[in-house]
Amino acid sequence: MSLFRKIFGIKSSSEKNIQNEERGKYMPQVKLPVDERFTINFKSNGGKFLYCETMEEVYQSLEHILEENNWENKRALVYDDRLKKLFSSFNFQSNKQSLDVDFFITTCEYLISDDGSLLISSNQIAEKKLKELPPNFIVYATTSQLVENIGDGLKGIKHKSHEKIPTNITTIKHFKAIEDKDFMSYGSSSKNLYLLLLEDL
Repeated sequence: MSLFRKIFGIKSSSEKNIQNEERGKYMPQVKLPVDERFTINFKSNGGKFLYCETMEEVYQSLEHILEENNWENKRALVYDDRLKKLFSSFNFQSNKQSLDVDFFITTCEYLISDDGSLLISSNQIAEKKLKELPPNFIVYATTSQLVENIGDGLKGIKHKSHEKIPTNITTIKHFKAIEDKDFMSYGSSSKNLYLLLLEDL
């Protein structure tokens, strides 16, 4: 995707042309691509972003996260059986009933570009409230889950779940420590969040 080439310093000729053109002060701003907007907003919210091109890179990144946080015993809350299978080589000590764990590993419904948030539902967190879940999140997602805004995400949920729409739909937006939060984030649950984003487009 164009975003990740930009992150690593590769610029296309069209990008250089846009930067070199003189734009009048009344001209509308150039709208950044969905992937680039998401990354900028997600990081400004305090999220930790790990872009992976292959599943091997996902496994390596997850191993680094575990080492960085001294989660050697790997006590994890994992509701999604598909994730248990995907990360079976890590042998997580998992118990769906206990919240006394090091971290929560999950997927999400969509990645919201406009505000850098993650849209989740009962498919990921059952009927739990965010504040009931562990403070440390590891989220596995793919680039095909990027959407412009929450409205697009809700439409996507409705489209793929037309038989039974999930409940408990919410967003996670604040990934900073409590002392870093401002009055706009009052009442929301802040999570120490790592995003493992796999390129699938």
